[in-house]
Amino acid sequence: MRFEYTGRHVEVTPALRAHVEDQFKKLDHIFNGSPGLVHVILSVEKDRHSGEFVVNWREHAFTVKETNRDMYTALTKAVGKLEKQTLKLKKKNVARIRHATPRAALAPAPDGEVEPAPVPPRVINARAYAVKPMSPEEAASQLAVESNQFIVFRDAETERIAVIYKRKDGNYGLIEP
Repeated sequence: MRFEYTGRHVEVTPALRAHVEDQFKKLDHIFNGSPGLVHVILSVEKDRHSGEFVVNWREHAFTVKETNRDMYTALTKAVGKLEKQTLKLKKKNVARIRHATPRAALAPAPDGEVEPAPVPPRVINARAYAVKPMSPEEAASQLAVESNQFIVFRDAETERIAVIYKRKDGNYGLIEP
């Protein structure tokens, strides 16, 4: 890990640097020695000592801030919070990897002849129909004159859309909602 220090109203002493780096040695098992950047911000306001860590590791950024009357205690507690955050992320990643479906189960090797999947039917817009108000008898007489197989119309009595169509036996079928 690479450390950068910023002191706000406080001088960053070698003892503070050593304390931070000793605390981060406890987190080596989490970071596995992979490179990362730790920005340590130390600040003092009246009797409040604050320690803040901004850690950039792999594609993740962790931010932890702790305030206490003692700077060393604030830094130790901040490292504890950081450990909780990083362990949570690491457990989440391990669980995701362990519970993943194996690739062989997703796409097993074909044994023998492979048939392509059938093409699903498509909906093709043929044309738009003018919906006129008329009675079912008027629609049947208009259908007898035209070469269409069906007529969509609005029933004059009920004001609902209906469909009348030619049946194979020569009669007319009526579909009402």
